[in-house]
Amino acid sequence: MNKKPKMDLNSVVGISIAFAAIIGGQLLEGGHISSLMQTAAFLIVVGGTVGAVLLQSPVSVFINGMKMSRWVFFPPVQSSQQLIRQIIGWSYIARKEGLLALESHVQDVPDPLLKKGLQLLADGSEANKLREVLEIEACALVSHQRQSAKIWEAAGGYAPTIGILGAVIGLIHVMENLSDPELLGNGIAVAFVATVYGVGLANLVFLPIANKLKSIINDHIVMQEVLVDGFVAIANGENPRLLENRLKGYFV
Repeated sequence: MNKKPKMDLNSVVGISIAFAAIIGGQLLEGGHISSLMQTAAFLIVVGGTVGAVLLQSPVSVFINGMKMSRWVFFPPVQSSQQLIRQIIGWSYIARKEGLLALESHVQDVPDPLLKKGLQLLADGSEANKLREVLEIEACALVSHQRQSAKIWEAAGGYAPTIGILGAVIGLIHVMENLSDPELLGNGIAVAFVATVYGVGLANLVFLPIANKLKSIINDHIVMQEVLVDGFVAIANGENPRLLENRLKGYFV
């Protein structure tokens, strides 16, 4: 049974401190929060960034990257101890009852890679073929996850530049209305706030999300290595106790 992902409090506290520091600094300087709320600047930066990222990425990758962003606050449950217990349990079953006995456990496994490995074991696949198939599937999954995470890294690269573009647009608006003082303030506000949005979103949101996703994907890679190593060892008939000690070494 899958455990429900728990909220990552580090992410909540981190982003809260970041925005609180910026807003607090604005208030301490005697400014107003409303001066940072510029719809035009927000539209330029966010819309331009989304458009640029969409231009460079396939739609499927973009959508998956957006879905993966929830991992920042609700990371997928990855229990190394549970995975090792499962593998060692299957190892004992294979030694006592034979590899074919594992087939009855295939439907109880929700993870696709685990299910594939268990089915290959039950089918009597050779160890080298088993490793080859599982590594190909694991690499394909990780590659897709990395591509999806890169949309946030790309957004972090585009946002500051588009913020500068928004500033230039605002200044152009100012220059066009030098004869009308009432319009100067709004143009200048858009010019400066667009830069704030671009740099702020890049360094407080987009790049941190990208790096957090990379860290989670790296954890996935270790779990997949344990999975592949464990299944290959079962196929080779290795001693479950020795296998358990080796798999625990991945997490020292």
